[in-house]
Amino acid sequence: SHTFAICAYGESPYLEACIRSLKRQTVKTRIILCTSTPGAFLENLAARYKLSLYIREGASDIQEDWNFAYGKADTDLVTIAHQDDCYHRDYARTLLECWERYPDTTVFMTDCRILKGNRLQKPDGVWRVKRLLRMPLRLHRLCHRTWVKRAALVLGNPVICPSCTYHKGTLGEPLFQSPNKFALDWDTLWRLAGEPGRFLCVERPLLYYRIHDGATTKACIV
Repeated sequence: SHTFAICAYGESPYLEACIRSLKRQTVKTRIILCTSTPGAFLENLAARYKLSLYIREGASDIQEDWNFAYGKADTDLVTIAHQDDCYHRDYARTLLECWERYPDTTVFMTDCRILKGNRLQKPDGVWRVKRLLRMPLRLHRLCHRTWVKRAALVLGNPVICPSCTYHKGTLGEPLFQSPNKFALDWDTLWRLAGEPGRFLCVERPLLYYRIHDGATTKACIV
């Protein structure tokens, strides 16, 4: 019922760690590899870990690449995994338990820990602010209401994008329909908040979000 769709670009030195973290999940789910930059590096990793590799034609583009990966998943639940990040071994188990309890959930998300390169960082002010802004989404019995969902988004984007799983069976596709090149995840969540369904946040660090000089997020900020 669930797929990790990894968006791979170029030859990331962290991609194999991402794949291994998904292979170590306590609940086994499907894993696929998607790219718009094919090459021997990705072909070898796909073969080594027995993953299906899907290649998108055309120039690389965040929104198009994310929608392509989302579209290639043939399950109701889809996590668009970013190649530089790692997932806690209980991510999939927690996800499926939450969906069983709240089957109207359209977006599931978690807290994260920050990796700078390969070193785990201590929580900082940005992390505290994001937790504060996500507080409405911890009201699980109320977070199907539009005003509760948007209350978490109105002052900025506290949602860690690669921590999100989407209910494709409800949301359909394409998922991302934003004119923005950087804040397209926030823009998409704002739109989805106005549609039926529950945003469910689990404040456990089930994602390890990696910061490094080659990250797309850093390039967009610059």
